[in-house]
Amino acid sequence: MQNAPRDPAGTQRVLVVDDDPTVAEVVTGYLERAGFTVAVAADGPGALDAARRNWPDLVVLDLMLPGMDGLQVCRTLRATGPVPVIMLTARSGEEERILGLEVGADDYVTKPFSPRELVLRVASVLRRAAVAPQPGPPLRSSGLEVDAAARRAAKDGVELALTLREFDLLVHFLRHPGQVRSREELMQEVWGWEFGDLSTVTVHVRRLRSKIEDDPARPRLIQTVWGAGYRFDPSADD
Repeated sequence: MQNAPRDPAGTQRVLVVDDDPTVAEVVTGYLERAGFTVAVAADGPGALDAARRNWPDLVVLDLMLPGMDGLQVCRTLRATGPVPVIMLTARSGEEERILGLEVGADDYVTKPFSPRELVLRVASVLRRAAVAPQPGPPLRSSGLEVDAAARRAAKDGVELALTLREFDLLVHFLRHPGQVRSREELMQEVWGWEFGDLSTVTVHVRRLRSKIEDDPARPRLIQTVWGAGYRFDPSADD
């Protein structure tokens, strides 16, 4: 789905989905003061309807929603078109955080949270999503072909369905073959974040492996260098 025309003022649109009216009101107020145009939905069907009517630049999505939970909403949005998602969760357990990342969320914030921090996360995700791809010829290695400008990737001629962040991660690996990158470095270089949960990187590497490796359980292209990070090793597939 292509994004709907930009609002007249040129502001970016954020869809806030939360069944707690107090949380929705506070988040909306902070985002609007930061210069964003905000739409609000209180449940999953309402969120999908709002997105269809006016496709957002980013979604702030509560995990626990009545009728249709945030995971299902995120999956449906991802199947419709690319859009950054920040998941809100009242749970602090790692399992819930990873579930959000597994379905394609770009980041998560645990309740209770600082509204100012959420605004910074929103701005960071949008800023990274808006970075223009570096020009240059398609990247080719080990059966992979990536056109960064067109944001298209294929493996052995078959197009890959990658999220925005998975695509950025693959491009980064292809541009730095044989180089070890720690999770901290990947978070800074791919996500553009100086802070954040490093499990975000771990989950995205696992998701990317599931799409480009012949045997994700025994990865050969994206190798783990224990105690150091990850290395893209095209020679392993020669």
